[in-house]
Amino acid sequence: MAPTRSTDGERALGRRMRGAAGLAALAGLAWVARDVPAALGGRLAGARAERAARSPQFRDGTFHNQVGTRTMVADPGRNLLRELIFGKQKRRPTAPVPLVRPTASSAVDTADELNIIWYGHASALIEIEGRRVLLDPVWSDRCSPSDLVGPRRLHEPPVSLDELPQLDAILISHDHYDHLDMATVRALLAGQSAPFLVPLGVGAHLDRWGVPADRIVELDWSESHQVAGLEITATAAQHFSGRGLRRDGTLWSSWVVAGAHRRVFYTGDSGYFAGYAAIGAEHGPFDVTLMQIGAYDRAWPTIHMFPEEAVNAHLDLRGGLFIPVHWATFNLALHDWSEPVNRLWAEAKARDVRLAVPRPGERVVVDEPPAVDGWWQSIA
Repeated sequence: MAPTRSTDGERALGRRMRGAAGLAALAGLAWVARDVPAALGGRLAGARAERAARSPQFRDGTFHNQVGTRTMVADPGRNLLRELIFGKQKRRPTAPVPLVRPTASSAVDTADELNIIWYGHASALIEIEGRRVLLDPVWSDRCSPSDLVGPRRLHEPPVSLDELPQLDAILISHDHYDHLDMATVRALLAGQSAPFLVPLGVGAHLDRWGVPADRIVELDWSESHQVAGLEITATAAQHFSGRGLRRDGTLWSSWVVAGAHRRVFYTGDSGYFAGYAAIGAEHGPFDVTLMQIGAYDRAWPTIHMFPEEAVNAHLDLRGGLFIPVHWATFNLALHDWSEPVNRLWAEAKARDVRLAVPRPGERVVVDEPPAVDGWWQSIA
């Protein structure tokens, strides 16, 4: 009988240990996932919802593009999941992406100053007439509500957030995770005093993350806000929004940043559409355009531009220098890592478009841009 009692005791102990391990695993998962609900952001409510309902872009409970679009287009015979797992595309660089630490800008007449520092993906700094405007800052390791899953950075940020200069404005184009990051917003809330300029509804996310109301400026398309001597205007884009299961509960936009003498356009995320010509006619010409060129696919042709379409849009906008963004940092599509910029370079040469392709962290002086040197090709 003694061996039986011992075996029963061992079994009971094993059950208790497995139960404890299970509870510990659940507790660990809960700890890791503790920020996920907050990262999903807020929802339209109260005065914010009432304002959204008055927008020409809002009907039937959601925001809409100027023309009907589909986020996915059927492609008979193509299996995107199989292509994602087994495809032969080279979707990562073969060596570290070269980073540049920005040096102090050259002393110039601030009335003429216009520089761009691209930090990777869509994050960039506009230095314009002595003012500093940050675009779509994402400094986290993943563009995801979770620290464990989701697209991971292919290179580090070239500078830390606390190394940024004092900012005059922070612009957000829309609420997707690769453009709006909770951890980055909270860091900028603590380390900067600049207002966040966002499309309608996106302020609900900032509210949930602790950004005070006096630092949130929400704009509909064609609405402007004056800050630090700059006129910043939300302009149309052709995209969509959503951080959870609900789509299009917040607006998306492109941006015009205009000083007394210099003008900059930033696409955010967008498919090619007739609105670019209208924006160029109303707000152009632009000294420089920051244009989305990556994460395209024929399965979603109306919500992200192909590189050749980005050149079309740049010309529609009456742009001067073209600087590509939305590539190199996160693997978000099925094309080769270097394909967007290779296609762009070929199209820009064919159409005589002035082009600068900086390394992450490299300052581009818009009036004296560096020659394109194909730096990415040795690591593609």
